[in-house]
Amino acid sequence: MPADRWLRRLSTATDRGALWLGLAGLLGLRPGRLRRAAVRGVGCQLASSALVNLLLKPVFGRVRPDPAGVAAPRALPRPPRGHSFPSGHAASAAAFAVGAAAESPALGAALVPLALGVGYSRVHVGAHRPSDVIAGLAVGSTLALAARRRRSAVLAGAERNPHPT
Repeated sequence: MPADRWLRRLSTATDRGALWLGLAGLLGLRPGRLRRAAVRGVGCQLASSALVNLLLKPVFGRVRPDPAGVAAPRALPRPPRGHSFPSGHAASAAAFAVGAAAESPALGAALVPLALGVGYSRVHVGAHRPSDVIAGLAVGSTLALAARRRRSAVLAGAERNPHPT
């Protein structure tokens, strides 16, 4: 099936955040809103990756699905190791997309379907269960939204008191 190859490529393109960092590099070439979106997206992506991989995966300790159950055209060249829950790929994808959307809603509208595609690709290639991906998407989105609220609160405080004593 042709989709197998593309989903496998999408899944591996996001290893170590490569796709998101590459997009941020391209967006960073444009001053203004797109550059701010890139910076915010990468910041949220890095924070969600740290949260998922350093804290949540060790706490939950869920074993990955058996790679033997994945058909060869769908399988990753090297099955991932480590814990499965929540999906770090899905968390990073959601964090980048939602974080960038805070600065550029139009960009977010383009990135959110890509982030959902990354999540689906992780199930398709057998690296995660659907619940791993749903939890990862929730963690990444929540972190990016919390960062947005935090920034808004800080800016509102600065406007109320522009010259602190």
